[in-house]
Amino acid sequence: MNVLITGGAGFIGSHLARHLAERGHSVTVFDNLSAQVHGAGATFSPALAALARCVKGDVCDAAAMREILQGQDAVVHLAAETGTGQSMYAVEHYARVNVQGTAILLDEIVNRRPASLGKLIVASSRAVYGEGEYRCPGHGRVFPQARLLSDMEAGRFEPRCPVCGEAVSLAPTREDAPFAPSSFYGLTKQVQEQMVLMFGAAQGLDAFALRYQNVYGPGQSLINPYTGILAIFSNLARQGRALNVFEDGLESRDFVYIDDVAAATAACLRPEVKGVAALNVGSGVPTPVREVAEAIVRHFQSASPVTVSGAFRIGDIRHNVADISKLEALTGIVPATPFAEGLAAFLAWAAGEAPKDSGFEKSLDELKRRGLMGHVHS
Repeated sequence: MNVLITGGAGFIGSHLARHLAERGHSVTVFDNLSAQVHGAGATFSPALAALARCVKGDVCDAAAMREILQGQDAVVHLAAETGTGQSMYAVEHYARVNVQGTAILLDEIVNRRPASLGKLIVASSRAVYGEGEYRCPGHGRVFPQARLLSDMEAGRFEPRCPVCGEAVSLAPTREDAPFAPSSFYGLTKQVQEQMVLMFGAAQGLDAFALRYQNVYGPGQSLINPYTGILAIFSNLARQGRALNVFEDGLESRDFVYIDDVAAATAACLRPEVKGVAALNVGSGVPTPVREVAEAIVRHFQSASPVTVSGAFRIGDIRHNVADISKLEALTGIVPATPFAEGLAAFLAWAAGEAPKDSGFEKSLDELKRRGLMGHVHS
């Protein structure tokens, strides 16, 4: 197949490009090489250029999108801004890149669709769920609302049943959970996926919105302060600096290894995988953030203290873990890399990279200045 990957020079895109090229597909990468992700003055890596046709451009440029779509059999739309915290103040920018960029892509498909185009995939996010799915002893399956500022300032971080207010237990979130994003980033992802699924169905395309969980692995950006706690923690640990773990350290994430993500995404391009659907792409296992920080410090034999600070970001969720049974049923893919194995691979790669200042502390200062950071009141 001829496959276009927008945002293809990024973390997921570059791994997907390699995965597809190794299986005989012809890949075109379209990317604006954002300085926040790639660094100032970045160019396409020689390794990526050897695998794919690389074109620098912006998804908000309709003429460029029109040209790059010609002859494509499938589009994997990854181009987007991704930081939850940053999205809460860079509102117009996130709307323009994520929503308007997707609208321009779809406008070109609807009005000038290449005859060969049959598949459309968009990178969605678990952020569309907000807190996601829990179980209440009295009310069964429930979906808590965003946590109250007053609760978090009092150190009450766990979500509560939206019906009775009692404690709830985490459950794997299924794709039929209601949309309830707690950040503007999550809202843009909701809109992106609804747009792609709507127009995919209208145009008779196989269309999939892949709700990626916390993707990690070798090659992820070490300089973007708004995404990737593994990258942030590994930089700090190698410099002997404190690792600031938010809340009480027990918040958890569903970390899914990049090779599993590439395989799941590629599986949706197979001719026999048909339909229009949203799919979770995760490991199905929650891992507490404090455990992650401590594992990174041990790996590097670092003197860095792990500081559970009680700080929190407005718009963050408490836990997440995906139900991945729908992905398996449709594609046969089960992301299976254990976190310990994937983390070791990531840290081995990171050890070969120079420690970088990701600007993490500066990003927190920016959130504080804008009233988007809080702290437990003692």
